[in-house]
Amino acid sequence: MTDNIKYWTGLSSIEEINSSFILTLYSHFNNDIEKVYNSDLSDIKDIVNIRTKTLETFIRKRNELDLDKIYDNVLNKNIQILTYESSDYPEMLKNIPDAPAVLYIKGDLNTCNLQKTVAFVGSRRASTTGKLSLQKIIKELANTDICIVSGLAAGIDTTSHKSAIENNLKTIGVIASGFDFVYPESNKQLYKEIENGYGAIITEYYPNIQPLQFHFPARNRIITGLSYGTVVAEAALKSGAIISANLTLEQNRELMCIPGAITNKNTEGIYKLLKNGATLVTSGQDILEALNWEIKEPIQQKLNFDDCTEDELLILKSIDIEPKNFDKIQLETKISTEILLTNLTTLELKGIIKQVDSDKYTRS
Repeated sequence: MTDNIKYWTGLSSIEEINSSFILTLYSHFNNDIEKVYNSDLSDIKDIVNIRTKTLETFIRKRNELDLDKIYDNVLNKNIQILTYESSDYPEMLKNIPDAPAVLYIKGDLNTCNLQKTVAFVGSRRASTTGKLSLQKIIKELANTDICIVSGLAAGIDTTSHKSAIENNLKTIGVIASGFDFVYPESNKQLYKEIENGYGAIITEYYPNIQPLQFHFPARNRIITGLSYGTVVAEAALKSGAIISANLTLEQNRELMCIPGAITNKNTEGIYKLLKNGATLVTSGQDILEALNWEIKEPIQQKLNFDDCTEDELLILKSIDIEPKNFDKIQLETKISTEILLTNLTTLELKGIIKQVDSDKYTRS
């Protein structure tokens, strides 16, 4: 079996070929990865839908490989390897048309409930309202065995993973490069948190393969392929999130959308998807109903407003609809600067409000 893993790993280290190429040859040789690895051009030149030039490149690159070195490089970086023929390869992922040939994993995929996976995708330049809507929905799934899947990019992806962690949910991050790279760099700490107890990070790319632009659409099929359904939080008409939505439908999974402000360009794609039949999601319960999942109701922490002062209640009324910065809250409440600062700090300590986008306050 170890030798087989080495063959899979060696093949996946060749940047010029992809999973589809590997699995096409794997099928051609009756599911014998050793024969795939040791094949010559005469064995494979007549395979349909693969150009001769690609086959020649494969043979040339394969001949340059040092299998032991390639395999040891992965193990020395504490990366787990899961191949297409492994018994614990995710069944949902194996069912998609273009499954990844190899999965490289950090963290613990075994702690994630692969029977209750839901993907969250959306804009990298997500609005505050979009992020808050997403946080609300994920919070309503808190303390359950549901696993949140996303792509560890900026915006909606980052909010999804962080919200999962904050609400005691496992999360899987699917990245578009090898583990030698962290993209975006700002998520370095988030990578560590997921790896160290909050779920797993997975990729189909060998460690030294860079996060090239065309890898991201390819990565999306793994995000949706791992999941029973996909929730689109914000999406322009032409965006990676729309690609994920289309993949969800192609994979015969449930497509769901969170509505947003009609003045936001990142919701144009959302409303198009909704008009075409996507399920409207405004709560965690909507996801459970769409996927026909039953979970034990988590105990919700109730916030105590009984001991709030008049000024504190005025502040809460001011930010009830949308987040506001200090100046706008003061303009609406007419509270002096010193007292407003004190009240905002007190409300934060009580857990009733929190800061978003650095300078705005919103209800917890």
